[in-house]
Amino acid sequence: MEILNHIFKLAAGIGLFLFAMYLLEESLKNLSGRNFKLFLQRMTKNKIGAVVGGIIITGILQSSSMVTLMLLAFVGAGVFSMKNAMAIILGANLGTTVNSWLIASLGFKVNIEAIAYPAICLGGLFLILYGNRKSMKNVSYFLFGFGLLFISLSFMKTAMESQVQDFDFSKYADMPLFVFLLIGFIITVLIQSSSVTMALTLSALHAGAISFPIAATVVLGSETGTIIKIVLGGIGGNTSKKRIILGDLLFNIFITTFAFLLLHPILSLITNVLNIKDPLIGLATFSSLINFIAILIILPILDLFIKFLELFFKDTDASAAAFIGHATIAEPETALDLFRRETKYFIHDSMLFNLELFKIDTLSLREQTDFKNINEKRSFLSKTKEEKYEFLKQLQGELQAFYLELRTKLQSEQQAELNQLISAVRSSMHSVKSVKDIGTNISNLRHSSKDIKYNFFIHHKKDTENLYHQLNVLLTQGKKESFEELRCIFDAIQNNYSSALNNFYTEAQHAPIEDIDITTVINFNRELFTSNKAMLMAVKDILLEEKQAENFNGIPVYKT
Repeated sequence: MEILNHIFKLAAGIGLFLFAMYLLEESLKNLSGRNFKLFLQRMTKNKIGAVVGGIIITGILQSSSMVTLMLLAFVGAGVFSMKNAMAIILGANLGTTVNSWLIASLGFKVNIEAIAYPAICLGGLFLILYGNRKSMKNVSYFLFGFGLLFISLSFMKTAMESQVQDFDFSKYADMPLFVFLLIGFIITVLIQSSSVTMALTLSALHAGAISFPIAATVVLGSETGTIIKIVLGGIGGNTSKKRIILGDLLFNIFITTFAFLLLHPILSLITNVLNIKDPLIGLATFSSLINFIAILIILPILDLFIKFLELFFKDTDASAAAFIGHATIAEPETALDLFRRETKYFIHDSMLFNLELFKIDTLSLREQTDFKNINEKRSFLSKTKEEKYEFLKQLQGELQAFYLELRTKLQSEQQAELNQLISAVRSSMHSVKSVKDIGTNISNLRHSSKDIKYNFFIHHKKDTENLYHQLNVLLTQGKKESFEELRCIFDAIQNNYSSALNNFYTEAQHAPIEDIDITTVINFNRELFTSNKAMLMAVKDILLEEKQAENFNGIPVYKT
């Protein structure tokens, strides 16, 4: 029974450590935000700068996995080259060992509670007093994470010490070191945090459950264990992403193999040459040293390594377009036809995005045969809201780039149509952005317990559903003489905006409602009006001839 209690305490320590690392990562990421990305971009002008940038950022965030996943997004967007991305990963692997030094030097050397309790106390006070301020809320989470990190270490430390007293570990000391290499790998694969593996290993080493060579071997196994998270994060990515993931995997395998084969000379260097007798500091040194040596080996041959990676995976990535990817400006009329189809596909997916944010059933739109198969191939419907938005942004960029190439190859009449099509794309994206911007408002109103707010949302939800049904019918039928129908829809959008706001003001006079709720409703109403009008303008540019479209643009509108 006593052994079971020790196991539960150890498990609780692992759970708390994971939660503490999550709080630290999220708080630091939110506190830094855009600055980290800008810092990365500034630092990656050369290989050395990229390595240093990777060390610094990962040293602060203490998650090489998070930095690598962020890096994959940049590579996919073409912000970083493969060479600089790999250099950052080299630095990130060294940067993540900062946590090892923190644990080894403080976690087992000082009174843990003296550090942890004040941090948690301050975190709680700041959260209660200043929780409505985003920056202070993240500071509170950082303090919570910092305190819980040391409390979790205390749990693991005492559990290991008690386990050593009740259990004979000596009979496992003669097992082959390769077994402990696998143990480190498996633990990290299961927990997906090399920091946890390091903390567990330091606890076991401190308690005398394992020797220094065994501890070093377990840490080696953890080097490759976290790559599973990276592989999952890159599934479905473009070629560059897949090559970066392969490079990261090969790099970690190299570190593990290299250090395992030279384990005893490296440990001798630490204990005899560097004269580090404390096994905890020695283990932290080992973790940093092997990553530093790997940088010295890989960095000079990084260009050759990148060329090697380029031998893998076919370069068929990065296109969100369904039609214009098959077009050539050498046949401008065919290209214009495909551009027209692509624009309709873009508007179709934009409508799906907006309706889904309102939790409106999109079955009738999804079953549209022209685009159903395309979206199934691209897994558009299974993407998250953020992924759908990024997909639409990418598709807009591809349409815009193709427009610039095609416009010089067309006659004046065809150029006019092309201009209307790209205008439709811009309007459609504007509509999407407006709805995305009020995503929080939509959730707030949809889940509100106040009838005045909830009914306001339901009213707009029904009107939005009717509007999109009308627009989709016009778009699929492809009527060219639709000016009056579009004018009626435009008037309905404006009337709905004004009447909904006036009705709300009337009801608000007789219902208890806070100032913040009034702001939410006004903002929601205005942005939805902007979005609906923009979507109508997109459909208008698809359906109307140039002159009619110009006349339609002249319809007066002024709403705030």
